[in-house]
Amino acid sequence: MYLLNVLLFVLGLVLLIKGGDWFVDGATGIARRLHMPELLIGATVVSIGTTLPEVMVSAGAALEGHGEIAYGNAVGSIICNTALIAALSMLFRPAKAERRALVLPSVFFFGAAAVYAASAYLQGGFSRASGALLLAIFLIYMVLSLIRIPRPDRPEAVMPLEEQKENASKRGEGYRDVLLLIVGAALIAFGADLLVDNGIVLARAMGVPESVVALTFVALGTSLPELVTAVTSLIKGHGALSLGNIIGANLFNLVLVSGVSILLSPFSVPSSPQLMGQPLSLVLDLPLAIGAMAILTLPTLIGGRTFRLQGGVLLLLYVGFCVLQFAL
Repeated sequence: MYLLNVLLFVLGLVLLIKGGDWFVDGATGIARRLHMPELLIGATVVSIGTTLPEVMVSAGAALEGHGEIAYGNAVGSIICNTALIAALSMLFRPAKAERRALVLPSVFFFGAAAVYAASAYLQGGFSRASGALLLAIFLIYMVLSLIRIPRPDRPEAVMPLEEQKENASKRGEGYRDVLLLIVGAALIAFGADLLVDNGIVLARAMGVPESVVALTFVALGTSLPELVTAVTSLIKGHGALSLGNIIGANLFNLVLVSGVSILLSPFSVPSSPQLMGQPLSLVLDLPLAIGAMAILTLPTLIGGRTFRLQGGVLLLLYVGFCVLQFAL
């Protein structure tokens, strides 16, 4: 009876794996061709690709009057990306990180987090003005990132013929990398949908409680692109790309995912559940998201690499966060 769901579940898994393979190959190829650090490519191009599904989900939820979903998706994804995916990556394979490439996305994340937190704590919600400000931060970040792309030393018109031919060949390979990136992102998104949708059907058929389904398959679905990219990057030895993707995705969850959602339909901070008479989202969720990013970025900026201790601390925080969610 559920044979089709099983087959679609397996197909989703295969598409995720192959999509992640092509996505990382395309991203690293672009980084090499533009002479950009992998961390910076991960924090821009790759991060946009992995957060686009969340933009669509959150924008749709906001338009339907479910602002709490848009809020939870953005903040929850930051917690999951940092305290679970990045934590596991650091535990299994700590990686070197170029400080110069890490500074820009880190500074912009904490700047955006200050705007986000000010709206949440001082206004109790998000107005179109705060949404527009978050989107402005996104645009400034992208412009500054593009400015950092190295330019050719000489115009092609004065290059020797052999060098012009070599550049033309490289451009052809560059188009291939862009195609791999786009097709890989599409396969990841489609594979994630198949995996999550059919996983939910199979879980319910096996009698798994709805609360467990929501905290596993549904929550996993929004972070699958980042998870697949992180795992594939580590397997291929591109730890900096994985780190850049996590930091960039977290930044885009605030400025792009939230910015678009707020601009379309302003919403208030979820008022329930509560802890100590205050909304849990303000007492736990938002502070944990910002604190986890501080644990991820500050030691890495100081040491020029990630450390297993960071991963262990972040994973313990994530476990405690999940236990508290069940307790409430």
